[in-house]
Amino acid sequence: QVQLVESGGGLVQAGGSLRLSCAASGRTVSSYVMGWFRQTPGKERQIVAAISWSGTKSYYADSVSGRFTVSRDNAKNTVYLQMNSLQPEDTAAYYCAADVDYSRSYYLPSSPRQYDAWGQGTQVTVSS
Repeated sequence: QVQLVESGGGLVQAGGSLRLSCAASGRTVSSYVMGWFRQTPGKERQIVAAISWSGTKSYYADSVSGRFTVSRDNAKNTVYLQMNSLQPEDTAAYYCAADVDYSRSYYLPSSPRQYDAWGQGTQVTVSS
């Protein structure tokens, strides 16, 4: 069973940057699609970015495209989300997730229901 732990969240001013990390343990995630989601109170969890097992294919929500970059280091069993030009509307709890149902897939699910393992989340707050 895979455990995911996010880190790197915090308070930042608009226009600033943060780098989130998602460290996996218990099982390697090097063969799985990994996703980053975010959620604000009262709203559904939404996809931010996803990355294929090899790191060669990625997906971004329109709202973050060009500002956020997802990457992974399979040797470290870790996935990253570099967030630049942060805006107050990026304020949310950020979660990483693994789609462990399919190995070595290039299909990047956008629905949270297609991911099986989740971290506990890290809060990102962007002040104006």
